[in-house]
Amino acid sequence: MILAMMMVMTVSASAMRYSDARREALFLSDKMAYELNLTDAQYAAVYEINLDYLMSVDSRSVYGSWWNRRNADLRYVLNSWQYDRYLQLTHFYRPVAWHAGSWVFGIYNRYNRSLYYRARPSVYVSYRGGNNRRAVDFYAGRHLGHAGVGHVAHRAPQPGRHLGPAVKPAPRAHKPAPHAARPAAHGRHVSVHVGW
Repeated sequence: MILAMMMVMTVSASAMRYSDARREALFLSDKMAYELNLTDAQYAAVYEINLDYLMSVDSRSVYGSWWNRRNADLRYVLNSWQYDRYLQLTHFYRPVAWHAGSWVFGIYNRYNRSLYYRARPSVYVSYRGGNNRRAVDFYAGRHLGHAGVGHVAHRAPQPGRHLGPAVKPAPRAHKPAPHAARPAAHGRHVSVHVGW
C-alpha cells in the first residue's frame, strides 16, 4: 500500500496537471502565433498540439516520443518557412525542461507572463486533448480553417527540401481581439493584462 502511494506521488510530481498544461499551451501557442505569423486555423491546431504534448510529457520523457510526435504534427500544420523558423527558436522547439523537480519553460526568458498578442484560439474551451493518441498523421490533409481563414495544403516533394505544408491564405477582414495587442513597430512589447 505504501509503495503504491509512493508511486502515485512520484507520477503526479513529474506529470503536468491539465490546468497547468492548458495555461502553458495557451501562452506558448500565442507566442508561436505572433512570431510565426500563424493564421487562426494554424493557431488553433498549434494550441491542440502543444496541449497534447504538455499533457503527455513527464519528467522522464521530455524529449522522447511525445516530443517527436509534436514535431511531426507541427510539420503538417506549419508551412516551410514557419517550420524552419520554429526549428531555429529553442523557446519553441524545446519549450519545456524538467529541472530540480519542477517544469521550466524557456519562453519566459523572452516574454512577460502577462503579455498576450491574440485572443484565445477557437478550440480553447472545447478541446481537452487526445489528438496525439489518434493516428500518427491526424493533421495531414486537414483543412485548418473555415471560409476566409486559409488552410494548409501539402506540396509535392522537392529535392533537397523537407516536406512541409504550404499555407494558402484566403482574403479576410482581420479584426484584432479587443484585449490583444501587438508590439510597436520598433520592437517594443506592449503588455496586456488579461483577467481570465
